[in-house]
Amino acid sequence: MVGDGDRKELTRRGDVLATRRREYDEDDVRVRPGKSSRPRTRTRPLHADAVDGFVIAVDRGRYTCVLPDPGPDAPLVTAMRARELGRKSVVVGDRVGLVGDTSGATGALARIVRIAERSSVLRRTADDDETTAEGRLERVVVANADQLVIVSALADPPPRTGFIDRCLVAAYDADIEPLLCLTKADLSGPEQVLGYYAELELPYVLIRPDSDLDALRDLLAGRVSVMVGHSGVGKSTLVNRLVPDADRAVGVVSAIGRGRHTSTSAVVLRLPPRPGAHTDPGWIVDTPGVRSFGLAHVSANSLLHGFPDLVEGTVDCPVNCQHTADEADCALDAWVAAGRADARRLASYRRLLASRSGDGDAREPDQRNPGDPLAGS
Repeated sequence: MVGDGDRKELTRRGDVLATRRREYDEDDVRVRPGKSSRPRTRTRPLHADAVDGFVIAVDRGRYTCVLPDPGPDAPLVTAMRARELGRKSVVVGDRVGLVGDTSGATGALARIVRIAERSSVLRRTADDDETTAEGRLERVVVANADQLVIVSALADPPPRTGFIDRCLVAAYDADIEPLLCLTKADLSGPEQVLGYYAELELPYVLIRPDSDLDALRDLLAGRVSVMVGHSGVGKSTLVNRLVPDADRAVGVVSAIGRGRHTSTSAVVLRLPPRPGAHTDPGWIVDTPGVRSFGLAHVSANSLLHGFPDLVEGTVDCPVNCQHTADEADCALDAWVAAGRADARRLASYRRLLASRSGDGDAREPDQRNPGDPLAGS
């Protein structure tokens, strides 16, 4: 039998058929078209012509940036993240390299090709327990911040030192300086709150509706400051006073003393220059109002550094002491009994420890005991 690839040549040799094998050439070879034959390389473009930018807002894959030394009329550059960055995320506060159209014209789009090393990263989680889905979901609030401004009202709603404690832990963990900003000082005095933090020498500023804000502006000058606070504490009102063109939404406090979320996304705002001042007025990062500030990303050891008034008291603790209320030999109880720290501070620290293991009450303390003026997380 003759195969299909052979060519038959028949000759009469009696009754025998003779065949001859066919010879192939390159025209008979079928080549399947493949992908690009261009050689692969790991070499990436250096983008030596990239210009520096500062990310001030993020919205659905588009990043709003400003160029260095922006004036009041400086254009805002819209950019997208370059594919070569891989999985590196770009967040508010990042300092980046931009290529493409950086004119800021309508419809122009640049590319972010480089992210500078971050000097600080402020994070939070929705839950304290890292074994839960919410606790594992770590969110970067802002990068490259110098200062965390913790905004708390002295009344309507009442101050929640549990929340302030959480913010202090996050600030110390991120190596950011904290500043306590107490609003609505016309409704109540700051003595209770300041007494609670007396051992920390925590810097603070009091804000009243008729305040000129000069003291606060002095503390914000030359820095990138993140403003965080519960809803209803007057944070958006304060931002609008600091940056009149910000036009941040302002809400009202409900009848039960709780605020409504008004800011929906973090945004960096340039503080206006002060008359006669030649220094950098600074930037503020307005964040959405939060009901919780999860600390699952903070280790148990780092958690203690958010309570510097308790650190020295652990020197006499036994090895591997967990510092919980169940530890019979924990030296923190004697430290507090000797008047070297506030008992409420120790209770707050242990409450955070318990919430990390999932043993704490998920509700805020003020929900369990609304009559406590210095409760809440």
